[in-house]
Amino acid sequence: MSVTDNVNDLLAPLFQGRGLEVYDLTYGGGVLRIIVDKPGGVSLDEVADASKVASRLLDDEDLVPGRYNLEITSPGLERPLRRPEHYARAMGETISVKLGPQIEGQRRIQGVLRECDDDGITIEEDGVPRRLAFSDITKARTVFEWGPVPKNKTKEKSSR
Repeated sequence: MSVTDNVNDLLAPLFQGRGLEVYDLTYGGGVLRIIVDKPGGVSLDEVADASKVASRLLDDEDLVPGRYNLEITSPGLERPLRRPEHYARAMGETISVKLGPQIEGQRRIQGVLRECDDDGITIEEDGVPRRLAFSDITKARTVFEWGPVPKNKTKEKSSR
């Protein structure tokens, strides 16, 4: 089993007991990055608690070879999409997708996620649906869209 599989198997039940889930977990370049989430989002205190508990347990179990940095965070406003279940959660949202070099033509697409299954997704860009296989996607994330800026309801007094 890989480092990420071992770490996930160790931490997922622990976090679940705290009402959190492991949204994503990556290891590379000396960094073990764990993204935790829960319905309604996670607080800074919950992330700090998860970090403290995970750090202690990972030190005891010694699952990660050599020196590494542990990063525990929330998914943020623009969530990474790496697994089919991530895409399924983002159904109906605007997402940004980067396609691999094997794809000819436009390789960056932004649109509304309309469908998701085990093989890929359908994204609607400018009203046109486009089917993409997971194997062609190198990177994807949700897109946070800022709403309109509220107008100032008080009129400024003119100076004379």
